Amino acid sequence: MSDRGDRPNFLVFMSDEHGPMFSSAYGHPLVKTPNMDRLAERGTTFENGYCNSPLCTPSRLSFMTGKYVSHCQGWDNSTPLYVGRVTWAWLLKSLGYDTALNGKMHMMGPRPLNGFDEQLSRDPHAENAHEIIRWKDGVGPGVTPWPDVVEAGAGRSSVIDHDEAVESAAHEYLRDDARRERPWAMVCGFISPHFPLKVPEPYFSTYYPDNVDLPNNPPGHLDNLPPAAARLQRYTGTGGPYTEDQLLRARAAYYGMITCLDEKYGRILDTLEQTGQADNTVIVHTSDHGEMAGEHGLWRKMCFYEQSARVPLQISWPGRLPEGRWEKGATSNVDIVATMMDVAGIDPGEWNMDGSSLLPYLADESAGWKDEAFCEHLAHGTEGPRAMLRQGDWKLSYTHLETPELELYDLARDPGEFENLAGQPETMAIQERLLGRIRELWPNPDRLAGDVRESQEERYLLRQLTGTGEGRLF
Repeated sequence: MSDRGDRPNFLVFMSDEHGPMFSSAYGHPLVKTPNMDRLAERGTTFENGYCNSPLCTPSRLSFMTGKYVSHCQGWDNSTPLYVGRVTWAWLLKSLGYDTALNGKMHMMGPRPLNGFDEQLSRDPHAENAHEIIRWKDGVGPGVTPWPDVVEAGAGRSSVIDHDEAVESAAHEYLRDDARRERPWAMVCGFISPHFPLKVPEPYFSTYYPDNVDLPNNPPGHLDNLPPAAARLQRYTGTGGPYTEDQLLRARAAYYGMITCLDEKYGRILDTLEQTGQADNTVIVHTSDHGEMAGEHGLWRKMCFYEQSARVPLQISWPGRLPEGRWEKGATSNVDIVATMMDVAGIDPGEWNMDGSSLLPYLADESAGWKDEAFCEHLAHGTEGPRAMLRQGDWKLSYTHLETPELELYDLARDPGEFENLAGQPETMAIQERLLGRIRELWPNPDRLAGDVRESQEERYLLRQLTGTGEGRLF
């Protein structure tokens, strides 16, 4: 007996470390992503979609709860989700959904599934015991140069192995006759294009040496980075020095990983169609954060530059949501979570989610949209809480230190974020408006900083006393 009702399925593609500007769907002239293009044709693509934290676990815990990091308290990569926290997986289960986690979601603690019925393929990052890094120890220097750039090129890594297992499990799940009995929600958590920057042939040679570009860093820019970027560059060791060929090889491997991943999306979409489930499945495509890829002299993430904080954000539902629509307003992953819940018939406000459903706006543009994204970094690579707010074309980054640091960019005029307008008389009104909104979201940043530090110290002590190195304990 079927218990499907008329509820749609949910298929979530979540990649790891993919900046959307590195895709043909978002206009890159070199990076080939035909299946992201396919999703763009069949649904709505958000040009200015953001993660809510530019780091794996905090971003993913925010995504699972629909809450900002400071509200779900998922501070860093060694922070488990509180067992009493309700995730959207739990909420869908309450409606009779089968829920499956396939691959990475980087959740730890005594209940690493947090509402999913089953884990279809391993999440190796959730099995890691990540170092507990304390702000009291300061931001020390990393290994220089960051070796992943030097070692980038053709080859395989555990990332490729993991993603192949995720794809295989996705096909098996979709082809199972049980999918016709109840509505389902499956997250395909891929690790690509996260470093190590190794990709099998022919993907590497697709880009290297003739179809790859260098980072866009104007003369003198790297000698005058804002303090937050300079600290992060020192901490990660990603400033090099690198030869031009090393940069080209690393970016070619990154591009190749993106195309390799995109082909996996395509084959899973094919299976969804072949099994007759495409018309009643909401597809969401996003990432946990981006990748700097050498821009601003940085690799990895943990900052608010566009390459790090922006993510691909696409949603489709045949016959129900707009097709081929391109939206320029700012939004973020918590809004996508609220939209998913709205589609399922759950009021995100009832569960104190921070996102706003986009369904009313997608159905009727006159309904209005907040055009805002809020992003936080409360982990390593900084000495205090960091926040970013985007409204319209303006973006403000704020570091809460004894002497606060501000960066203000006009992304319409300066999309590369090379001219910091903070403190300029002509932009002071805009700066104060954005800063005022951050203060609304962070009413007591000193207390927030204290909460983060307290958590760091408690987890550090427990790790020292247990000596287990088991990431799932705390």
